[in-house]
Amino acid sequence: MAAAIAAGALILGIAGAVSQAATPSIADLDAAARASGNRRDIAERIGESVFATEWPAEVSHISANELGNHLIVGIRIWGVKFHTPLTRDEFVDEVIGLVGKTFAAVPSAEEIDVWASVPIVVGKEIVVSGDLARPTSRTVFSLTVRRDEADAKLRTRADAGDGVFWDQEWVRSAFKETT
Repeated sequence: MAAAIAAGALILGIAGAVSQAATPSIADLDAAARASGNRRDIAERIGESVFATEWPAEVSHISANELGNHLIVGIRIWGVKFHTPLTRDEFVDEVIGLVGKTFAAVPSAEEIDVWASVPIVVGKEIVVSGDLARPTSRTVFSLTVRRDEADAKLRTRADAGDGVFWDQEWVRSAFKETT
């Protein structure tokens, strides 16, 4: 009888511990689903920080790759269907915010590549995977940020287009007018 009581107590203890396990947050789930690279653990850590905020332009992918002692992070943003309308300046604000959160989450990163993509319409029967694949998206914005670059310098560089790719057709159609 004592053994049965002990076994029951053990089962209740285990069940109680399981029921108290933390439910993953949306940020945790997004971080796991949208991470890649040879340092996926780092990409997920960045994602936990980045996905805790709902950004106007959706962050769709975070990669972290390490070669030797070099850690490079990539952040992909969708350049369509913003959660809220953005001006070009507000888009740059988001990029600066993403870069800041990323460097804060992973101080060992030496650079961050940020790019925005838009989908390309492909017709039926078009191969979109494998050796004969047609692309399904195109890059409309890209820049690389080194750890030692200050926010003000990054903003000036983005505004001037210095080392930053802006697809002009996308810029004309993606952003709301400045008020």
